[in-house]
Amino acid sequence: MVSQGRRLQGKVAIVTGAGSRGPGVGTGKATATLFAREGATVLLVDNVVERAEETLASIQSEGGEASVLEADVSVEAECRQIVQQAVERYGDLNILFNNVGIGAPGTVLEVEEETFTRVINTNLKSMIMLSKYAVPKMIEAGAGSIINMSSIAGIRAGSSGASIAYAVSKGGVIALTTQMAVHHGRQNVRVNCIAPGPLYTPMVAHRLSEEARDLRRRSNPLGLEGTAWDIAWTALFLASDEARWITGVTLPVDGGVLATTPLSMLEHLL
Repeated sequence: MVSQGRRLQGKVAIVTGAGSRGPGVGTGKATATLFAREGATVLLVDNVVERAEETLASIQSEGGEASVLEADVSVEAECRQIVQQAVERYGDLNILFNNVGIGAPGTVLEVEEETFTRVINTNLKSMIMLSKYAVPKMIEAGAGSIINMSSIAGIRAGSSGASIAYAVSKGGVIALTTQMAVHHGRQNVRVNCIAPGPLYTPMVAHRLSEEARDLRRRSNPLGLEGTAWDIAWTALFLASDEARWITGVTLPVDGGVLATTPLSMLEHLL
């Protein structure tokens, strides 16, 4: 991937989940990389510091500016510290990419309370708490863009297997996005949401056979496999001033999965 210019020149961005969970490039790493290539200074947040340091090394090798912060975004005090660190290190805060997310299998009959709470705290509470401290700093800066990572699992059942905790958390992210967009629009803070389809990233690579991977690819109308870079380019657009009149939107990035039904894709799946 190459830079298209300096679309985020002078901006300060926080990217959570900025490291990849294993070999390859996850959505946080890809997005942080593009943000830096386009001129942003990026605070790379991850609960495993070594992962974020890999992203940092990659960014610095290209001449970008970034730094690392180890933090658990499911804890409010650490969310406050993340925002404080961004402002102390770089003076402002203009962009927040709420990217952290985990899953857990199980229907409503199978889910354990502890597991449900952990998923909700990681996937949804973290975005609320980070936004709680980020929005005032964006208002002080004169404008801001928040991009929340949801999933098509928050819109349609069956898109990620049986994972009630994950699906409910991602549906909550969509509701959070629309509420915040309305609450803070007059303060010049835009809030949008990306709903990825079945991407191939380090988060899922270890549990997919080649047959399952190919089936996922063939299940969308484009017949293409989604990667972390597809999310990163979308986040870059939403973070930039090119999206100045866009807020409260949930944008599926899914190869057209939500536009179809299983029967319409049958000829490509047999």
